[in-house]
Amino acid sequence: MVTSSLIKIEDVSHVRFSAPDLAEMRQFLTDFGLIPFEGPDGRLYGRGSGTAPFVHVTEEGEAGFSGLGLRAASVADLRTLAEAEGAEVRPFEAPGGGQVVILTDPDGRTVEVVAGQAPVDPLDLPRRAPWNNAAGRDRLRQTKRTGQGPAHVVRLGHIVLNVSDFRASERWYKDRFGLITSDEIALTPEFSIGAFFRCDRGDTPTDHHSLFMIQSPKGSGFNHAAFEVADVDDLMAGHDRLKAAGRTAEWGVGRHILGSQVFDYWRDPWGHTLEHWTDGDLFTAADGSSTATLQDLLGVQWGPTPPPTMG
Repeated sequence: MVTSSLIKIEDVSHVRFSAPDLAEMRQFLTDFGLIPFEGPDGRLYGRGSGTAPFVHVTEEGEAGFSGLGLRAASVADLRTLAEAEGAEVRPFEAPGGGQVVILTDPDGRTVEVVAGQAPVDPLDLPRRAPWNNAAGRDRLRQTKRTGQGPAHVVRLGHIVLNVSDFRASERWYKDRFGLITSDEIALTPEFSIGAFFRCDRGDTPTDHHSLFMIQSPKGSGFNHAAFEVADVDDLMAGHDRLKAAGRTAEWGVGRHILGSQVFDYWRDPWGHTLEHWTDGDLFTAADGSSTATLQDLLGVQWGPTPPPTMG
């Protein structure tokens, strides 16, 4: 499949929030498995174990979602985007530096397209003994101890947006960023309410979705952001940590149908939904697109059905 667009993004980069209590957000990020730190601009940043300098950022203010970041392949791509959009390429005043082009999507959200950030050194993930199962015994003469504590968030995997007009948002994001539909959610053969979009990285396998947009009866807004953790044991340890900390669980643990991820959804202190996930599907550009149903979207291969809050 070939996509025609101004540029082709490589991944999502970060999510931005505002909150009235940065100390409370710091504690939540710690419980969730991110590593919080204060930036020189006074904002609270959270990084994972991967090479991204940050994946979550909060500034002090009224609680809300402030915007999303996408990662371009190069500063040259930023120049192409800026010229077409009548925008400017400017220094990115955030950890890791680099350059940014700031756009506004059809629902008025801030979209920061970044490139040239300096990566940070990755952090070690826990080393765990392999699983034994009926088909193979890879762990012999040793016990399995998973340990306790927060999950180890590695990276931001995808962002989900509620949109006021699905087709208008689909066109806007595809025309600029080279997204490929993985699964479109069709209510009827003539009417679709959303879709999972993956990045076009040619023959390089990429996540089943980096963005998901759904037309919501509540109008546009933030739906959730999803962070990849080390593995299933890590996700379950993180579940126990968040539960013990008195955090608000929303949905999980289960396995999705679309994307196949093992998932666990929680809410931050101001009601924003953040997801832990692991073991997702990977596809190339050649793998095409599919149509799915609302039942596929909300269904699970195993685990609890979604609560009314996910509607």
